[in-house]
Amino acid sequence: MAQVFLQFLLLGCVSFGGPAAHVGYFRHHFVDRLGWLDERAFAELLALCQFLPGPASSQLGFAIGYRRQGVLGGCCAFVGFTLPSVLLMLALAAGGGWLLGQSWFESVLHGLKLLALVVVADALWGMARSFCNGKLVAAIALLAAMAALLLSGIVAQLVVLLLAALLGSYRLGAAAGPAVDPATAAAPGGRHRWALLLFAGLLGSAWLMPALGFGSGVLGVAADFYQAGSLVFGGGHVVLPLLQALLGDALTSSQFLLGYAAAQAVPGPMFTLATFLGYGLSPQASLLGALLATMAVFLPGFLLLIAVLPDWQRWVARPALAGAVAGVNAAVVGLLLAALYQPVFVSAVTSGRDLALALAGLYLLRGLGVGVIALVPLAIVTGLLVL
Repeated sequence: MAQVFLQFLLLGCVSFGGPAAHVGYFRHHFVDRLGWLDERAFAELLALCQFLPGPASSQLGFAIGYRRQGVLGGCCAFVGFTLPSVLLMLALAAGGGWLLGQSWFESVLHGLKLLALVVVADALWGMARSFCNGKLVAAIALLAAMAALLLSGIVAQLVVLLLAALLGSYRLGAAAGPAVDPATAAAPGGRHRWALLLFAGLLGSAWLMPALGFGSGVLGVAADFYQAGSLVFGGGHVVLPLLQALLGDALTSSQFLLGYAAAQAVPGPMFTLATFLGYGLSPQASLLGALLATMAVFLPGFLLLIAVLPDWQRWVARPALAGAVAGVNAAVVGLLLAALYQPVFVSAVTSGRDLALALAGLYLLRGLGVGVIALVPLAIVTGLLVL
């Protein structure tokens, strides 16, 4: 358990760049460096997380921890990966976001954005080599990238993933084959259907709380954020409008935008936007409100993962579902290609110098084998001295 916590804590301190970059960090660290799971198992978990509500990158981290040490391992992974971001968001909320206006901090953030570009590009290259080695899967990846670039919104992304799964199930099932023997496939921890019941019960309670007179205070805050975590797909970029709709006039638009900027400025999951907003929504119990909001927005996705993961390996051992996962994996490569451009490249590269520095970082990572953790202080120093 301690090893899982420490490895994810390490990543939580350096994982800048948003959900697409987090996938790259996880792949580099747990597939290439530590060997906790192979490329195919990593892709199967990533495919599952794309279809469940909640923060996909945090769910992927929870799933990796779950495979390692069961439910407690998943919880350790979540706490380790999220703790640095939560502490920083609490500090920014208490200080009114003053750090975001400092020029030196903007320079550091620029350097770390360039590192995120390097990590996403490296992950894209590795996943494309593994999952786009045929004409059909390459076509699926390119069409997914085109759709993501031309059609904005999470609905379009989900439709792309669904179509890729159907096409993969129909055309790739026999070729994909079973990853493991269906009779022996198992995940640690046994079945946890209680998690599905708890997910539904908490969601129903969150909907009923305003009618029962509990719509205000810290419990009301937790209920709003639980609903948001249950209904949103993707990363922090898509949870913002849903939270604005659920919270109404409780916070001003400037507070939302400040929290959104803070979430992009810290490492780790962007869903810790809930920490910042929960702090402001609970003036009488700011710390409690921040922590409850944070736990509530992550909890729905984790409960669904706990319910599904024990059977996931057995399901993907069936050729039809293995083909569907192969199609989704190809689509994910395409979505990652689109994310490499928007928002990663667009937000990081503003000049030829930025692109040159990113290419140098990519050579250090892939050409010379310098680890991502070692590149973080280099990115910070580059930001302070060059950018």
